[in-house]
Amino acid sequence: MKKIGLFYGTYTGTTGNVAKRIAKELGEENVDLHNIKEDGALMDQYDYLIIGTSTWSIGELQEDWDAFMPQLEDMKFAGKTVALFGTGDQVAYPDTFLDGMGMLYETFQFRDAKFVGFWPTTGYDFTSPLPLFNHDNFVGLAIDEDNQPELTDERIKEWCKILRPAFGL
Repeated sequence: MKKIGLFYGTYTGTTGNVAKRIAKELGEENVDLHNIKEDGALMDQYDYLIIGTSTWSIGELQEDWDAFMPQLEDMKFAGKTVALFGTGDQVAYPDTFLDGMGMLYETFQFRDAKFVGFWPTTGYDFTSPLPLFNHDNFVGLAIDEDNQPELTDERIKEWCKILRPAFGL
């Protein structure tokens, strides 16, 4: 087993693609990729977790995460370090941009997870308060492949620089 478990839910493939790019940036030898739909129960086996989701429809949690939620709500994350990332469309859905990531933050927070990887809101245009840690930071990495795909690789690279020491890499 590798050091980091990266669990993602994807509907159109965007979040899965971003998950693979994050794993590559951190070093694939350090990261086990898991689709939440298939491997959610393995989450307990890792002390370091990266959690990825999209926001679906208008402010809804991605369907695979939604289906896994009853199991997730029975888990405890004390002693585990968690980083979140979300994918969304800030132009078409500014009032629900990354709400799925915000929902997962709340779920993990109430199960005693320690969070790393907060990301600045600079360079984004949205109105939803749910994915925010404070007014200046998202609860995790914010990716908008619909409107800012040219920024994704650099954002992943910079975010992974934040995660490496927190994950002992």
